[in-house]
Amino acid sequence: MRNFFRTFSADQSGAVSVDWVVLTAGLVGLAILLLGVFSDSVDVLVEYIRVKLAA
Repeated sequence: MRNFFRTFSADQSGAVSVDWVVLTAGLVGLAILLLGVFSDSVDVLVEYIRVKLAA
C-alpha cells in the first residue's frame, strides 16, 4: 500500500490538464472582471455606432 501511494504522488500524468483548467479559469475571471469595468463604456459605444449606422 505504501508503494502505491509513493508512485501515485510521484505520477505527473494529468498535471498539464490541471494547469490548463486553472489558466482557463483565470482568463474567464479576468474577462468577467473587465466586462464589468468596461460595460458602461461599451454600451455608450454601441449606441454611438447604432446612431451613426441609422443616419
